[in-house]
Amino acid sequence: MKISRELPITRDETMPGTATPRALVVDDAPENRMLVSALLVQQGFDVDQADNGEAAVRAAEAQPPDLIVLDIGLPDIDGVEVCRRVRTFSDAHVLMLTAQDTELDKVVGFEAGADDYVTKPFSVAELVGRVKAVLRRVTKTGPATLRTFGSLTIDPQAREAKLDGEPLELTRIEFDLLDTLTSEPRVAFSRAKLLERVWGENWFGDNHLVDVHISNLRRKLRDDPRSPDFVLTVRGVGYRMGAGR
Repeated sequence: MKISRELPITRDETMPGTATPRALVVDDAPENRMLVSALLVQQGFDVDQADNGEAAVRAAEAQPPDLIVLDIGLPDIDGVEVCRRVRTFSDAHVLMLTAQDTELDKVVGFEAGADDYVTKPFSVAELVGRVKAVLRRVTKTGPATLRTFGSLTIDPQAREAKLDGEPLELTRIEFDLLDTLTSEPRVAFSRAKLLERVWGENWFGDNHLVDVHISNLRRKLRDDPRSPDFVLTVRGVGYRMGAGR
């Protein structure tokens, strides 16, 4: 899908907040960069562009973005490697664009630090919906006090989790899921409620996204999926926090 260079671009004045968010669009196809950039400008973003992975990493360091729309198929280093590198210094929301829609591709991308996927060809409405969910993303937490579940401790204010005294390398989404579950440990959260709390109330997509991130979180917590100590499955509902070990 192409968009004309003469397309009039207007900003979405309903965007919350006063600071102008910044986006980085990474795609080696000029027509795709133009389309996505125009849509983001309409949603109130200042937009930078990169046509390869190395340039994307440099751009993210030079002008830290709030959102990165990242094509997975790039001519030098792929989008997964770009995401891994960016995650060493940035907490930007990473939305990956991919022609693949397999479970393995998603797991690899999420493990690298991606927050969400959009499969090509995507509709304009779908991309705008995902972007608006990013803009309105709210994570509701309880009091910012240290929480302890056996050998696991969570510090919401420092955004730090430790297992047996060792810091856990969690992605932003993984930490927000853990933060949400531990903020109300006796509550069984449905997948829909976790999507609302972590991705934002305007996010739309497959609830299975929660399961993939929970699986990655459990692996880092060394939770046995058959009998977890920390993140428990509540059949027919979703997940809640366990007592730990």
